Amino acid sequence: MSSFDFCPLCKAHLRRRQIDGRRRLICSSCGWIHYENPFPVAVCVARNKKGEILITRRNLAPGKNKWALPGGFIESGEDPEETCLRELREETGLDGKIVGLIGVYIQRTGRYGNLLIVGYAVKVFGEEISVNHELKEAKFVNRRQLPFIPFSTHRIMIKEVFKKL
Repeated sequence: MSSFDFCPLCKAHLRRRQIDGRRRLICSSCGWIHYENPFPVAVCVARNKKGEILITRRNLAPGKNKWALPGGFIESGEDPEETCLRELREETGLDGKIVGLIGVYIQRTGRYGNLLIVGYAVKVFGEEISVNHELKEAKFVNRRQLPFIPFSTHRIMIKEVFKKL
């Protein structure tokens, strides 16, 4: 998902060329190469003492009005674990502790291009949820109550967590 027409260093036109086995934008004037790297995201499968999973109904695109797991973009200078717990706290008001890495995934999106998603299992402290503007609602559900979640990586992470139970 490239938004470049001109080189950000010297302002010359960019051209597509084969570099390292891929078609990339390159500046024929200064040689700058645009590598289309994925945006890093951290997501959590947060569980309460009863083993229920925290799900959130999104208030923003993508997936507005759809169910998802808490998570968000990793900010500069932040590690994925910090992001995971920050997003959980910002979105739901809940604190937690990371108990394990679920996995690392690539999700292709129309809005952001490729995302590199780091999924964590989290033990939540407390159950009083306070959603921010990014969410319509959030709640804990057991396996039988789990609604459809459109984000394929979220479904995979939930499945991985339930496999270990």
